[in-house]
Amino acid sequence: QVQLVESGGGLVQPGGSLRLSCAASGFTFSRYGMSWFRQAPGKGLGWISWVDSDNYRTTYRDSVKGRFTISRDQAKNTLYLQMNSRKVEDTAVYYCRRDGDTSLKGQGTQVAVSS
Repeated sequence: QVQLVESGGGLVQPGGSLRLSCAASGFTFSRYGMSWFRQAPGKGLGWISWVDSDNYRTTYRDSVKGRFTISRDQAKNTLYLQMNSRKVEDTAVYYCRRDGDTSLKGQGTQVAVSS
């Protein structure tokens, strides 16, 4: 059974940093590309970033380029999202998703950016 557990969210001030984690289990983590998504209050789910199965290629949506960094630790079966220079518009629930899945498997982690 595929399980993805997001964690690391919280309240930060604008400009602050935060690192999110996504612990994966129930499948061979190193064989799948992984993505981060987020859902802001009152809005739909939006893609943020993707990393390939080898932790070599990454892509980002324009609004987070240069501020967010996606990475993975194959030995720990964990995906990360390092978020720097946080903005108020980054407030959202953040989810990770495995390539090929059409639905979210985790409960998400709430991130709020406020002064």
